[in-house]
Amino acid sequence: MNIQAQIDREWTLFLDRDGVINEENVGSYITNWDEFSFCKGSLDALRQLSELFGHIVVVTNQRGVGKGIMGLEDLKNIHQNMAMQISAEGGRIDKVYACTALDDNDHNRKPNTGMATQAREDYPEIDFKRCVMVGNNISDMEFGKRMGMHTVFLTTVRKPYELPHDLIDEQYPSLQGWVKSLAVQPV
Repeated sequence: MNIQAQIDREWTLFLDRDGVINEENVGSYITNWDEFSFCKGSLDALRQLSELFGHIVVVTNQRGVGKGIMGLEDLKNIHQNMAMQISAEGGRIDKVYACTALDDNDHNRKPNTGMATQAREDYPEIDFKRCVMVGNNISDMEFGKRMGMHTVFLTTVRKPYELPHDLIDEQYPSLQGWVKSLAVQPV
């Protein structure tokens, strides 16, 4: 499905964090701002996406807090600094939702849909049929499909899946790669 012509300010963009916005620390966690590094091109991509989408929200599983590897204040500091840096570069993140639970069955832990319903409580105008979920885990894709979203899989740390795939509508090497496919003109 080609959605690029359909996207307008009534659409909402859901983004995973690690491996989408910032470099993923495979096998470990980003525990403080000093360890956080934006993916190549992600700041520019977010600036361009901010022109297209009415809302941009981050939905991220952050089990490191639940495991005691980092504190909730550390996570809040990372997200505050991330949002400020994105804003300084002309982009925006409207809200970050993070699930810190250890239990895979927690309603907020992707692929469960609690963070999506929280977003709609905060932004009642969200129509999940007018949403895109971008992530680099199959759980992100399942989360998106459970809510009826268009899904974009990024192969930042995993091999590409063979398409067509029940959970993946589009697949790109990076957030920047997807933005280029949308033919977004620089502002």
